[in-house]
Amino acid sequence: MKILSEIVQFVPIKKVIGSTEIPFTSIVFDSRKVNRGCLFVAVKGTNSDGHQYISSSIDNGAIAIICEILPNEINKDITYIQVECTSKTLGLIASAFYNYPSKKLKLVGITGTNGKTTTATLLYLMVRKLGFKAGLLSTVRNYVDDNAIEATHTTPDAVQINKLLNDMVIAGCEYCFMEVSSHAIDQERISGLQFAGGVFTNITHDHLDYHKTFAEYIKAKKKFFDELSSESFALVNADDKNSGVMVQNTKAKSRTFALQSVADFKARIIESHFDGSMLSVDNNDVWTFFVGRFNAYNLLGVYASLNLLGFNKDEILTALSEMKPVEGRFESFRSPNGITAIVDYAHTPDALLNVLNAINQIRNDDQNVITVVGAGGDRDKTKRPEMAKIAALNSNKVILTSDNPRSENPITIIEEMKAGIDIVSMKNVLAITDRKEAIRTACLLAKSGDVILIAGKGHETYQEIKGVKHHFDDREIINQLFNELYN
Repeated sequence: MKILSEIVQFVPIKKVIGSTEIPFTSIVFDSRKVNRGCLFVAVKGTNSDGHQYISSSIDNGAIAIICEILPNEINKDITYIQVECTSKTLGLIASAFYNYPSKKLKLVGITGTNGKTTTATLLYLMVRKLGFKAGLLSTVRNYVDDNAIEATHTTPDAVQINKLLNDMVIAGCEYCFMEVSSHAIDQERISGLQFAGGVFTNITHDHLDYHKTFAEYIKAKKKFFDELSSESFALVNADDKNSGVMVQNTKAKSRTFALQSVADFKARIIESHFDGSMLSVDNNDVWTFFVGRFNAYNLLGVYASLNLLGFNKDEILTALSEMKPVEGRFESFRSPNGITAIVDYAHTPDALLNVLNAINQIRNDDQNVITVVGAGGDRDKTKRPEMAKIAALNSNKVILTSDNPRSENPITIIEEMKAGIDIVSMKNVLAITDRKEAIRTACLLAKSGDVILIAGKGHETYQEIKGVKHHFDDREIINQLFNELYN
């Protein structure tokens, strides 16, 4: 239990009605989770406005309200605090409620369109391998030291973030690595956090259903670096043309990594195979179990970040050589008759192109690439034809199928994807709505030595159709089909 005055002392307040010297039990911003004795924060969300639920929250036991607009009817038994932005305030008070856990950890945030999950997860695994306790907040799974916690969002809400960070402090963690999505930045979910460093992987076409324009998407990412302190580092991929924009107003110590450009940390690919790559990292040769140019960037970003955190270079490289790919990220499977299947989370045009480029750079001319790909429903529609076009231009055969159609008709999504494919390429394209049947067809079309890319869902273990999540795991399916068809 906390006293209200203690957690709002550093919050810019416009007006207070009632006493702030009152105890409260918890912070709630979802009216459905209001409990007796809680503080309710009326946040304006993308789908609903918490201000509409102030009255019902009081009826259900809230004893204090933080809002941007005071209600017309004031309850004399309730404390009201009016602020400029409740989203930002939520982060500030959540941090105070949990005794500022981010200040007790070395917290590093990773942002960018692609590579966030791999970079954050490898940093977490590497630090633990180097002998330190650490936490992870990621798309795939959250970890408090070695305790796994299901992840529902790339970046959790502000209250959940601070609770998890506090759990890490209690568990003795010294480090935490977290994915920072553009949605989270824009919605102030990281407000009140103190970062030891920020990493920018890249920025390409994505989330325009939310940000509307690419300029707004860049602006959201940049805001993360704008708000870093002078005590932190800002590490950016110098090969991305927008890297300079990210750090032009930052107070943090700016550092760069790159495969092509002049940078503080450099790497190059010496050789690549489907089971790994030989890299030169700052003129040191290291074998890794990762494949593709995009993964070379991820590994270099990890190496650079750990350098900036003060770890020994030789120890970093040794640990890096022992790391395995993150689940659902260029995860390969081999059939008894020599077909290679790769499951990857690629769900943006750039990510799909990266994976296909990696495959095409390794395969022989007599090995065909068969790509199974869809596009998510209720998401950025502009990338659908672009993804289909990339698949068609970089594969010998393409099977368009369902991803997570959500509330949309999967047939409509596939038709919108087809719009990006020219007439000549269309002869090598099939459309099979049922994702399992699409994967089965790819297996039947493949011969020994061919490569099947199953893109879009990666680590996900469900398929969302009309609001219902059905169990579906690309990795389970391909293993099952390989055993069924070739054993």
